[in-house]
Amino acid sequence: MKKPVCLVIGAGAGIGGSTAIKFSAEGYHACLCRRSDKVGLDKLVSKIHEQGGHATGYLIDALEENALEDLIEQVETEVGAIEVLVYNLGAQSGMKLLEETSLKEFEWAWRMADLGLFRTAKVMMPKMVKRGTGTLLVTSATAAMRGNKNQHSHAAAMGGRRMLCQTLNAEFASQGIHIAHVVVDGMVDAPDTLGKMLGEEMFQKLRETKGLEHDGLILPEKVAETFFHLSQQHRSAWTHEVDIRAFSDSAWWNS
Repeated sequence: MKKPVCLVIGAGAGIGGSTAIKFSAEGYHACLCRRSDKVGLDKLVSKIHEQGGHATGYLIDALEENALEDLIEQVETEVGAIEVLVYNLGAQSGMKLLEETSLKEFEWAWRMADLGLFRTAKVMMPKMVKRGTGTLLVTSATAAMRGNKNQHSHAAAMGGRRMLCQTLNAEFASQGIHIAHVVVDGMVDAPDTLGKMLGEEMFQKLRETKGLEHDGLILPEKVAETFFHLSQQHRSAWTHEVDIRAFSDSAWWNS
């Protein structure tokens, strides 16, 4: 008997990888996709196998023509029907004022956050509609809710991502497809996102003062639990948007 399939697009060492691990532990075949670092990808897949789970890893560049489309078709053919798809591609190019933000960066953010999600939906929605069921979980950020002066590309991209989730919900929820926009409202304790942005020294200092036992940084494995919970909700009480933050942080609308 084939296991249900969860495809995580953007399965790094943070939220994406943790989500794949969580779904595999709950009986899913986890398909992990990332752009680079085959060693890191293989490490995640091996960890799942060592824990008795099932997983397959894929290296693709989501911006390449047909890469996302071909990935979905390959998973559906070789592994099984995708029951849950987690779109976890980030679009953060750093905190930059208008003068410092290039056209290339602005367009890149849109392609990652919006065009990639649109392309994914174009392929995935018809398959889920035909089956009458399916879940699309989309990782988002505070920037989707509030635009700051140094986040022109990120806020525009994430704001578009939020609206795309709403339009997809408006069309497909009534056909049995659950789409949830997950706002991660705070800093995540992840080496390949926050760690890269801050640098190793600053990242570790932040972990010591705010994270670890202080629980002031969002833990990827706890976000993964939320993703799994969303995927299991009954359709009479679906959550379409949720915001996640550490207990010690102020909400995006109060800061």
